[in-house]
This record gives sequence, structure tokens and C-alpha cells, in this order.
Amino acid sequence: MLGFQSKIGTFALMKELEPKIRGRFAPSPTGRMHLGNVYAAVQSWLSARSRGGEWIVRIEDIDRQRSRPEYAEQLLRDLEWLGLGWDGPVEWQSRRSEFYEAALGRLAAEGRTYGCTCTRAQILVSSAPHQSDGRVIYGGHCRPQGMPRVVAPPQERHAVRLWVPDRDVEFTDRNFGPQRVNLARECGDFVLRRSDGAWAYQLAVTVDDALMGITEVVRGADLLLSAAQQIYLFELLGYEPPEYAHIPLLLNAQGERLAKRDRAESLDELRPKSTPEHVLARVLTPAELALWQKLK
Repeated sequence: MLGFQSKIGTFALMKELEPKIRGRFAPSPTGRMHLGNVYAAVQSWLSARSRGGEWIVRIEDIDRQRSRPEYAEQLLRDLEWLGLGWDGPVEWQSRRSEFYEAALGRLAAEGRTYGCTCTRAQILVSSAPHQSDGRVIYGGHCRPQGMPRVVAPPQERHAVRLWVPDRDVEFTDRNFGPQRVNLARECGDFVLRRSDGAWAYQLAVTVDDALMGITEVVRGADLLLSAAQQIYLFELLGYEPPEYAHIPLLLNAQGERLAKRDRAESLDELRPKSTPEHVLARVLTPAELALWQKLK
């Protein structure tokens, strides 16, 4: 009996030492949720909840020109209507600038950043698009020689870029399998802070996921390449990256990815004439829908 109890105690201790699963949904409040957003949200929620994990909501409202508080509030009401409850308070990127500033300062002190005065037009002329998604890869016009090294920022208005080495980042995506991305060829030196002072997506997302203890990221496949950039930032900042699970994008009748302009597929149109079950049945398998009904 003593031996049996010791095994139980050891198992309980091992369970306590296992990292708590913590997922997140991090939408931008630039319009009403559509079915593509719903699909990403419910897949992330199911992944965390089905394994007893936490699920947080983070409003990515650092795009000051496009983000609207009313969109954010409506988004939260839509999540509640869908039965996708979250843990803890809602996080707002617009209130977390001090954390991004600290991370940028650390990277700059290590000589990994430089100022870039290139305009969008100059970048488009001097750079080549990524072969698969049309992303523009910076050609390095403002990159100082001998990086990494600390360099003084230019006097004129400028963005801040992260210098990336010619090396591969490897990771295994839960849905897309093993990935290998060369930072220099497929990403290029990427922006951490825009020339207008706004924080760039890659830095803000990485810092938030690190400090919030996110252990898994379930999101659209259009961000698969971004995982490599974020994993590299995790490494530079001394954090373990989360597990990534990128999911296929939902398409409209024309074969294009759903966007906020597809009003017929937005909750603005769907909520008045549907139930949450009917909406989710359009993006979930019967087994997934049954799991949502069980967990909500």
C-alpha cells in the first residue's frame, strides 16, 4: 500500500510540475467579427479548454488609425454570445507600451537594431516579394555594416528594424508539421517600431505572449511565416516560445480569404437570424461542435 501511495504522490507532483496550458485569442478591433475570426477563436478556445487550460483574450489595438473601442466592445459581446468565456481580465496592447519599450531597449543595447529612413515606396522598389505570400522582404538599404553592433539612430524620422542573421529557424507546427525558415532570405530585417512611433506586430505579440505565459498559439495559416520571426525574438529575449498550431483560412465564394468586407459572413449579419450553435456548425465538425457544447 505504501508503494502504491508513493506512486500516486509522484504522479501528482509530476502533474503539478507540468506547465499549465494557456491559449489566447488576440483580435484587432478594426471591424465586426466574421466567420474566419469565429473559426480561429473557437479552435483556440477548444484547444485550451479540452485540456483543462486557460484561455485569455488580448485586444491588439496598437494600430491607432484603424482600431476602434466600439469594435473591441462588440467583439467581446460576440465572444460571450458564442459561449467562448475567457480567464482573467481582457488585456489591451495599447496599455502595454512600457513592456515593448523595455524589450526594444534590450535589443538595441545588444546591437541588434538600427534606424531605417526608407519610405514604403523606396522599399517596394528595392525589395523583392516573398515567393509564396507576396510579403515584401527588406533589401537592407539602411542596414549598417558589421551588425550586430550598437549604432546611433538617424536624426530624421525613422523606423526601428531588427537585424536578422543568415540562419534557419526550425519548428514543428501542430497542423503543418516541420518548418524551416531562413531569416535573411525569407523574412529580412523586420520592423519593431514604425516611423510614426507605433509598435510593430512582431515585437508586441512576442513580448505579450512571453509575459502572459502563453503556451500555445492557434491562429490562421497566413501567420505561419511570422512564427519564425517570433521564435527568433523569443530566443533573443530569453523566453521559451509557445507551441504553434496554424489553421487553414476560410474562403469566400470567390475563393478569397474571408475579410471584414464580407458582410454576409459577419456576425453583424448572422447574429440577428442565427443561434450560436448554427453559426459554429458552419465552421466546426460535428465532433468539435459536440465538444464545444460540453465545455461551454
